[in-house]
Amino acid sequence: MLFVWPLANYHSFKISRSASELYEVRTIDDARKVSGFDKFLILGDGTNTIFIDDYDGVIVKSCISGVDCQAQDEGWYIRVGAQENWHRFVTWTLNENIRGLENLVLIPGSVGAAPVQNIGAYGVEVSQYIKTVEAVHLATGQQHTLTNHQCDFSYRDSIFKRQPGAWLITHVNFFIPKSWQPNLSYPALAELNTETSVTAQSIADKVIAIRSSKLPDPARLPNAGSFFKNPLVSVEHYQQLIGSFPDLIAFKQNTGYKLAAGWLIEHLGLKGACCGDCCVHDKQALVLVNQGHATGGDVLALCRLIQQRVEHAFGVMLEPEVRMVGHGGLIHDVSHYPG
Repeated sequence: MLFVWPLANYHSFKISRSASELYEVRTIDDARKVSGFDKFLILGDGTNTIFIDDYDGVIVKSCISGVDCQAQDEGWYIRVGAQENWHRFVTWTLNENIRGLENLVLIPGSVGAAPVQNIGAYGVEVSQYIKTVEAVHLATGQQHTLTNHQCDFSYRDSIFKRQPGAWLITHVNFFIPKSWQPNLSYPALAELNTETSVTAQSIADKVIAIRSSKLPDPARLPNAGSFFKNPLVSVEHYQQLIGSFPDLIAFKQNTGYKLAAGWLIEHLGLKGACCGDCCVHDKQALVLVNQGHATGGDVLALCRLIQQRVEHAFGVMLEPEVRMVGHGGLIHDVSHYPG
């Protein structure tokens, strides 16, 4: 098959790979035709995807846009097209004095991708505000409206992520209550507690300042955001680790602890480490960057190096948060992919 569609401008890591074809979905009927493709990959803004190899299939992009907001006594119901940019949508809510999404400001990507990954930051997950998700089930061509419960959200996960290629999201429906309490649970936001009047905008400004100081702008330094998930460990495992590493950063969960993957990587002295032109960012160890001419092999090599070092030191296998795409589609096991 010919690889005629260049992908460097369709994913923020900007590796020069190609796909067989690009297909844009603008209507529900367009979405129903996707099931006729032999092989396809649904792509949003490409800010959480890295093309390791040329992709032997069709790239499917949702181009459904629009924001419709209905104010009710108890809150706002907002229907958003999958193509809309997430950060611009959050900024719009703030300008409309709709408070709740401010902790999630400046996260790259599209609104349609937000429920797939159940994006989260600074103590908030998007699933807290999603009422339903409208999607076409590609095997049947039927349009469904999935409730929050049916989306089966969990940490950086959802039914959409666990069943790649099964659903094409067209709209996300949010409910944001008018009753609002600032979420300052994340340590980096704690200093706002000293302010006499904390506003949603002041939280957003603080989050933007923190993210801008730590995370490189993909337009200036290509990257795909946080490369690894923060691993979850049992209480027993955490207690063993804290005995050896008293400065370990972790967050209590219902069944154990969530470790800060960036701290694990930084503690091993891997900030700035490179394989070819793929490097660990010198300010945020959780982000891998393309210094100019990184290849898919460079990304795989650095990913494996970090995983091996962290597992040896802490007994934890880091799981990539980014979607890596190879010749045949999503790479589910980095250790066995050639390259």
